[in-house]
Amino acid sequence: SHQTSLNVSGRQSRRLILLIVFIALLLDNMLLTVVVPIIPSYLYTVDDEAAAAVRNHSISSNSPSGTFQTIVSLYDNSTRLTNLSPQVGTPTVTPALTPTPTPTPNTSNCRKADDQLLNENVKVGLLFASKATVQLITNPFIGPLTNRIGYQIPMFAGFCIMFLSTIMFAFSSSYALLFVARSLQGVGSSCSSVAGMGMLASVYTDDEERGNAIGIALGGLAMGVLVGPPFGSVMYEFVGKAAPFLILAVLAVLDGALQLFVLQPSKVEPESQKGTSLITLMKDPYILIAAGSICFANMAIAMLEPALPIWMMETMCARKWQLGVAFLPASISYLIGTNIFAVLANKMGRWLCSLIGMLLVGVSILCLNLSVHDVVFVLGMVDSSMMPIMGYLVDLRHVSVYGSVYAIADVAFCMGFAFGPSAGGAIARSIGFPWLMTIIGVVDILFAPLCFFLRNPPANEEKMVRH
Repeated sequence: SHQTSLNVSGRQSRRLILLIVFIALLLDNMLLTVVVPIIPSYLYTVDDEAAAAVRNHSISSNSPSGTFQTIVSLYDNSTRLTNLSPQVGTPTVTPALTPTPTPTPNTSNCRKADDQLLNENVKVGLLFASKATVQLITNPFIGPLTNRIGYQIPMFAGFCIMFLSTIMFAFSSSYALLFVARSLQGVGSSCSSVAGMGMLASVYTDDEERGNAIGIALGGLAMGVLVGPPFGSVMYEFVGKAAPFLILAVLAVLDGALQLFVLQPSKVEPESQKGTSLITLMKDPYILIAAGSICFANMAIAMLEPALPIWMMETMCARKWQLGVAFLPASISYLIGTNIFAVLANKMGRWLCSLIGMLLVGVSILCLNLSVHDVVFVLGMVDSSMMPIMGYLVDLRHVSVYGSVYAIADVAFCMGFAFGPSAGGAIARSIGFPWLMTIIGVVDILFAPLCFFLRNPPANEEKMVRH
């Protein structure tokens, strides 16, 4: 495999490339998760204001130009109605409620478990899923593209698109614009994660070194997921909605400068050999098993993302900054998980590591029902084993060109994050949150034994003959 021709010495340039990929994944995933606490709360406020305006308008238009008395009674009625909207399934409501003279605006942090919040669940789920869905569609094109023009240009394109998306998030106020910003991010994400992982796999040719490098890069991903929600919610509460996005935009520009300096993305550097086609790779059962584990293990977390902040708004009356901080323990454990198991998986066998991981994800979801950080710690086991296995399978059974296989890995990751939130919001609405978690737990446990087949995948005979 060709070394990327860079004007810095080999080992040093590999470290720089690792740093670039690390930062790119960090920023990408910070943008991915920074919106998790902001958007549900922000959309709720926007919708709430709109609903309040409609209510006030109807009150003012209904009141005849008669006495002051009628206006007051209208006000009383409307207030009593909103206060008494009982939660579904609680038939007894104490009637002794003193009528309040004026409808209080929703200044408290308590969101009533009303239809609006349930609709929010679906809207937020769809918004979150749009990024992963767009990424799903883009990935199959980016993989083969990196084989043709090298990893540098797609990587830089990813940075440009991410920057644009971040600025859009900062200044959009409507659901439609936020939706577009989120979808744009999918394209940028696709470029940077596929090109980044592919670049690492082609620069680190030794299997063990590659495992460690990918472990570090996934650490960047984890740090983004880790820092995103608390950073977003604290900035949103104390500075304003645009602040976290503008800070991310500045960081993105720094990463772009580093890329320009090290990668020189103007040059087209095709791979020296033609890569295996995406279709062939997708027919490989071993690659499919690896992709399946990535998908199902991540789906568990993806379903929590839109449901958790809204569930907290309903049940705990959480403040804005608390919505994000709730994700902290989870992300810390993912960070520890990916770093410990990147090294451990190589010693104990990556297939075993992910098999145990899948079982534990399933079991912890079933038993604990909502101890997120346990689930995520084991998710670190699955991700840090499966990403290097993808590179290894291509080396063993196909041509050592990595764009397409990491496109598949990323598609799997995205399917978890596309199906997770969109279906998660809807399923939670119809059967409730605990049942939703039970379903995923069972799926993970049933899938786990398949990882056994990755223990000793056969090499491709053609490949033996050809070389």
